[in-house]
Amino acid sequence: MKKRKVFGAALLSMSMGLSMFTAGVFGQEPDAQDSYRVWIQGPATEKSKAKDQYGARWDFGKSGFTTNVNAKQYQALLNNKNLKVDRVPEVQLEAKPGGGTTIQAVPTDRTPWGMEAIYNDSNLQSTSGGNGIKVAVLDTGVYTNHADLAGSAEQCKDFTQRKSPLVNNSCSDKNGHGTHVAGTVLAHGGSGQGIYGVAPEAELWAYKVLNDRGSGYSDDIAGAIEHAADEASRTGSKVVISMSLGSSSKDSLISSAVDYAYGKGVLVIAAAGNSGPNSNTIGYPGALVNAVAVAALENVQQNGTYRVADFSSRGNPATDGDYVIQERDVELSAPGRAIESTWFDGSYNTISGTSMATPHISGLAAKIWAANPNMSNVQLRSELQNRAKANDILGGTGAASGDDYASGFGFPRVK
Repeated sequence: MKKRKVFGAALLSMSMGLSMFTAGVFGQEPDAQDSYRVWIQGPATEKSKAKDQYGARWDFGKSGFTTNVNAKQYQALLNNKNLKVDRVPEVQLEAKPGGGTTIQAVPTDRTPWGMEAIYNDSNLQSTSGGNGIKVAVLDTGVYTNHADLAGSAEQCKDFTQRKSPLVNNSCSDKNGHGTHVAGTVLAHGGSGQGIYGVAPEAELWAYKVLNDRGSGYSDDIAGAIEHAADEASRTGSKVVISMSLGSSSKDSLISSAVDYAYGKGVLVIAAAGNSGPNSNTIGYPGALVNAVAVAALENVQQNGTYRVADFSSRGNPATDGDYVIQERDVELSAPGRAIESTWFDGSYNTISGTSMATPHISGLAAKIWAANPNMSNVQLRSELQNRAKANDILGGTGAASGDDYASGFGFPRVK
């Protein structure tokens, strides 16, 4: 296991990779491992033999397949010189001792500061938009019966079950993280006392890719990304993928899946990570060229603008100022500290992280796309960038005029 690293207000322990980019979400250590998730590559004939013998959880074509094996089978695969066998990255999330959350039975504000900021309206009473756009939230699942999310979930799928890589009509969330993210995207205010997200008329595709401890495998995430893209094509839908998760290292399965989805017309939005304020700390998949990396702002004014939170990961200073997205660049920024949203038990919680910034942008993307249905995903991304340029961020370590490694192009808003 790699050494533990502090991300903002939470301690995220990463075993070979992925985590949720949130400050203040609670997880537990996973049970002792009794099997191995492996990724098998090699000549077609050899792969076919192995697939027949062990079965495939996810078949990624020329890139190989993944499967679960026991210790004896794993050793036999390692001894097969005709195959390349790698462990699939797995993660778990721990909370920093004393790291707090604020849970309320009713929201303290129906339009929290992030909503007012992204709508550029301090008197905001409700939100609107997103009709017809699907937002696939890849996370710990979603409590779809929350009063402020009820009726919004068009798809509910679980990619974490051991016996089956995909279970339909199951996306339960006992962690809270995914429900919180979904609420920021599209909460519709419930029966008159609830909270609002950015695009309450959008439709939710709730994809559970992390278990209730906050642990997951990269092949399941990659499989979910490709599934969302295939569903976009099958249904003729415009889809935004929102991923508030990531890793300090690049995963080729997820990278390929992001490229696949982007090529299918899907807009992929991902958290920058919580490893700031040092430069070159941005995580993957946000750091990928075909994903929109989102940094976190806090409700503090500095130099006349919102301030980038210290915990928010930074990009590469060497590529500042060119308004061109390269690998390891932060692209956009949005509210991410002290964000109130829906919670897994029907209540409301206030937490922080680039996990919370990401769904603000995902919701905005849905709102813009619904109003401009002839846009491609590439044109939508350009529109987000242009709106960000019009609202430059000058506060926080690394923030500067124009394209910078802390806030990217800036903070795009509704108006």
